[in-house]
Amino acid sequence: MNVAIIGCGQTNHRSRRLDVSAPELIDEAVQLALSDARIGPDGIDAIVVGNMEHFEGIHLSDLWAVEGTGGVGKPQIKVATGGTTGSSLAQAAYYLVASGFYRTVMAVGWERLSDSEGETTTGIVTAFDPIYERPTLAGAVSGLAILACQYQAKFKTRAEDAALVVVQARENAARNPHAHLTKPVTVADVVKSPLLSSPIRYLDMCPTSDGACAVVFTSDPGDRKSAWARGVASRHNHTYLGDVAEGSADFKHTLKLAAAEAYRLAGMSNPRKEIDVVEMYEPCTWAALDWAEALGLCGPGEAAGLWASGATRLDGDIPVNPSGGVLCTNPIGATGLVRVAEAAMQVRGIAGARQVDGVETAMATGFGGSFWNEVMILGAKP
Repeated sequence: MNVAIIGCGQTNHRSRRLDVSAPELIDEAVQLALSDARIGPDGIDAIVVGNMEHFEGIHLSDLWAVEGTGGVGKPQIKVATGGTTGSSLAQAAYYLVASGFYRTVMAVGWERLSDSEGETTTGIVTAFDPIYERPTLAGAVSGLAILACQYQAKFKTRAEDAALVVVQARENAARNPHAHLTKPVTVADVVKSPLLSSPIRYLDMCPTSDGACAVVFTSDPGDRKSAWARGVASRHNHTYLGDVAEGSADFKHTLKLAAAEAYRLAGMSNPRKEIDVVEMYEPCTWAALDWAEALGLCGPGEAAGLWASGATRLDGDIPVNPSGGVLCTNPIGATGLVRVAEAAMQVRGIAGARQVDGVETAMATGFGGSFWNEVMILGAKP
């Protein structure tokens, strides 16, 4: 069954949203999505909900947040797949509609680390083997640093090349009223910022944000502006980081596999030419370079040139993250869902100042968990 996105809503994302409770924060996004979809709460048949609850130290997040999600008296399913949670919410909602179980499903993701002493680094480091991996892992940063070291060694890429990714991301975020980080930065600012885990510096990394996002999926969009799901794929594995190698279990291998499957389902053979916008989950600048190649947007070692050429800008031939991306906004449990929402808005032509002209096809990706990558391709037609 064909599935369309008809409604998207997201909060303004900030370091701390102390003006609202978590259910109130969630409700902001839900109400915006319902308004965009032109339906009321009764038009939602089921809800898929999730966040990084073990980082926040609050159990059963799907239950205590039910007043915000609107899940009272409805089937409500919790999904939690680490950093991939947001994109997994979107895929779960898609499959519930595509299967025919429900006509209209809303995916709801959020994060509010300011509610507790929760910290992403603490949560991630304890997920790894205490003998073989934990001494070299200080959370997400050092895991991504391993990827960056491999990429830099292979292609001799300079820190300045990677820095250009966040420079362009901030330029785009300045057009996005929901974005968390919008202050412009220069390449010099990035390469002079504090070193976190070589070669990753402070401004190479994404923030953590308080925020929420909701997206409405349906098999019966009627006359609403719609973004149709054309290819949906998820791939993941888990191995000791010491065993990571090109072509076996590296970070981007699962992205290559997921992208290949999504392209097959969408009937695509040349993503660089057939995709108009990419909303990529890029937790750091170096990952953006590596994963652009994994997605087939350019050849191996060519991503730095892709950014330097201006091809990834809003007026380029393959705009990447018109929203500013994860480097500017990262409400962890919702981050992948924000990518889907932003891609859908581009296809529907309602992205405002960050709208790319003539978008017919957009791609959203998600990353997290145990080398977990997900891809969703959206189009203007079923």
